[in-house]
Amino acid sequence: MPRIIGVDIPGNKRIEYALRYIYGIGPAKALEIIERVQIPRDLKAKDLTPEYISAITVILQNDILVEGDLRRTISADIRRLQQVNCYRGIRHKRGLPVHGQRTKTNARTRKGKKTTVGAIRDKTQRRLAAKG
Repeated sequence: MPRIIGVDIPGNKRIEYALRYIYGIGPAKALEIIERVQIPRDLKAKDLTPEYISAITVILQNDILVEGDLRRTISADIRRLQQVNCYRGIRHKRGLPVHGQRTKTNARTRKGKKTTVGAIRDKTQRRLAAKG
Protein backbone atom coordinates (compact mmCIF):
# COMPACT_ATOMS: atom_id res chain seq x y z
CA MET A 1 0.00 0.00 0.00
CA PRO A 2 1.81 3.15 -1.18
CA ARG A 3 1.56 6.27 0.94
CA ILE A 4 1.09 9.59 -0.85
CA ILE A 5 0.77 12.85 1.16
CA GLY A 6 -0.04 10.95 4.35
CA VAL A 7 -2.79 8.84 2.75
CA ASP A 8 -2.51 5.08 2.24
CA ILE A 9 -3.87 4.34 -1.22
CA PRO A 10 -5.03 0.78 -1.97
CA GLY A 11 -2.34 -1.19 -3.76
CA ASN A 12 -4.61 -3.67 -5.51
CA LYS A 13 -6.42 -1.02 -7.58
CA ARG A 14 -5.37 0.71 -10.79
CA ILE A 15 -3.63 4.01 -10.14
CA GLU A 16 -6.43 6.12 -11.67
CA TYR A 17 -8.86 4.73 -9.06
CA ALA A 18 -6.38 4.57 -6.17
CA LEU A 19 -5.57 8.29 -6.41
CA ARG A 20 -9.23 9.10 -5.73
CA TYR A 21 -8.76 8.00 -2.11
CA ILE A 22 -6.99 11.31 -1.54
CA TYR A 23 -9.48 14.01 -0.48
CA GLY A 24 -9.84 16.54 -3.27
CA ILE A 25 -8.96 14.24 -6.17
CA GLY A 26 -11.75 13.02 -8.40
CA PRO A 27 -11.81 11.21 -11.73
CA ALA A 28 -10.69 14.17 -13.87
CA LYS A 29 -7.87 15.25 -11.54
CA ALA A 30 -6.63 11.65 -11.23
CA LEU A 31 -6.37 11.31 -15.01
CA GLU A 32 -4.67 14.72 -15.27
CA ILE A 33 -2.04 13.65 -12.72
CA ILE A 34 -1.46 10.33 -14.51
CA GLU A 35 -0.97 12.10 -17.84
CA ARG A 36 1.42 14.69 -16.38
CA VAL A 37 3.58 12.04 -14.70
CA GLN A 38 3.19 9.73 -17.75
CA ILE A 39 2.17 6.67 -15.79
CA PRO A 40 0.55 3.82 -17.75
CA ARG A 41 -3.18 3.80 -16.91
CA ASP A 42 -3.34 0.04 -16.34
CA LEU A 43 -0.58 0.11 -13.69
CA LYS A 44 -1.61 -1.04 -10.21
CA ALA A 45 -0.81 1.24 -7.27
CA LYS A 46 1.40 -1.39 -5.61
CA ASP A 47 3.62 -1.43 -8.72
CA LEU A 48 4.43 2.31 -8.52
CA THR A 49 8.14 3.06 -8.49
CA PRO A 50 9.56 5.56 -5.98
CA GLU A 51 10.13 7.97 -8.90
CA TYR A 52 6.43 7.90 -9.81
CA ILE A 53 5.41 8.39 -6.18
CA SER A 54 7.75 11.37 -5.75
CA ALA A 55 6.51 12.93 -9.03
CA ILE A 56 2.88 12.56 -7.92
CA THR A 57 3.75 14.04 -4.51
CA VAL A 58 5.44 17.06 -6.10
CA ILE A 59 2.38 17.74 -8.29
CA LEU A 60 0.00 17.41 -5.34
CA GLN A 61 2.07 19.68 -3.09
CA ASN A 62 2.64 22.42 -5.66
CA ASP A 63 -0.36 22.52 -8.01
CA ILE A 64 -3.45 20.94 -6.44
CA LEU A 65 -5.17 21.77 -3.16
CA VAL A 66 -5.80 18.47 -1.33
CA GLU A 67 -6.43 16.94 2.12
CA GLY A 68 -5.92 19.27 5.11
CA ASP A 69 -5.43 22.47 3.12
CA LEU A 70 -8.60 21.88 1.11
CA ARG A 71 -10.63 21.03 4.22
CA ARG A 72 -9.33 24.18 5.94
CA THR A 73 -10.21 26.34 2.92
CA ILE A 74 -13.73 24.93 2.69
CA SER A 75 -14.41 25.41 6.40
CA ALA A 76 -13.05 28.98 6.22
CA ASP A 77 -15.38 29.71 3.29
CA ILE A 78 -18.39 28.37 5.22
CA ARG A 79 -17.37 30.38 8.31
CA ARG A 80 -17.15 33.54 6.15
CA LEU A 81 -20.63 32.93 4.72
CA GLN A 82 -22.00 32.56 8.26
CA GLN A 83 -20.32 35.75 9.49
CA VAL A 84 -21.69 37.95 6.70
CA ASN A 85 -25.15 36.47 7.37
CA CYS A 86 -25.89 35.70 3.74
CA TYR A 87 -28.62 33.21 2.81
CA ARG A 88 -26.20 30.31 2.33
CA GLY A 89 -24.49 31.07 5.64
CA ILE A 90 -27.82 31.05 7.47
CA ARG A 91 -28.71 27.68 5.89
CA HIS A 92 -25.36 26.27 7.06
CA LYS A 93 -25.98 27.58 10.61
CA ARG A 94 -29.43 26.05 10.81
CA GLY A 95 -28.34 22.73 9.33
CA LEU A 96 -30.70 22.99 6.35
CA PRO A 97 -30.04 22.27 2.66
CA VAL A 98 -27.95 25.02 1.09
CA HIS A 99 -28.43 24.57 -2.64
CA GLY A 100 -32.16 25.19 -3.07
CA GLN A 101 -33.52 21.72 -2.38
CA ARG A 102 -37.06 21.29 -1.08
CA THR A 103 -37.56 20.91 2.65
CA LYS A 104 -41.29 20.28 3.04
CA THR A 105 -40.61 16.63 2.37
CA ASN A 106 -37.24 14.89 2.16
CA ALA A 107 -34.09 16.76 3.36
CA ARG A 108 -33.83 14.28 6.25
CA THR A 109 -30.09 13.93 5.83
CA ARG A 110 -29.56 17.62 6.68
CA LYS A 111 -32.48 18.12 9.09
CA GLY A 112 -31.96 14.97 11.14
CA LYS A 113 -34.56 12.73 12.73
CA LYS A 114 -38.17 13.90 12.65
CA THR A 115 -39.36 15.64 15.81
CA THR A 116 -43.07 16.05 16.48
CA VAL A 117 -44.07 19.56 17.50
CA GLY A 118 -47.39 20.28 19.19
CA ALA A 119 -49.82 18.69 21.62
CA ILE A 120 -49.56 15.03 22.58
CA ARG A 121 -53.05 13.57 22.34
CA ASP A 122 -52.47 10.20 24.05
CA LYS A 123 -52.71 10.50 27.88
CA THR A 124 -50.04 7.89 28.61
CA GLN A 125 -47.63 9.57 26.19
CA ARG A 126 -48.39 12.94 27.80
CA ARG A 127 -47.49 11.56 31.24
CA LEU A 128 -44.24 10.12 29.91
CA ALA A 129 -43.35 13.46 28.29
CA ALA A 130 -44.04 15.34 31.54
CA LYS A 131 -41.74 13.03 33.52
CA GLY A 132 -38.85 13.19 31.03
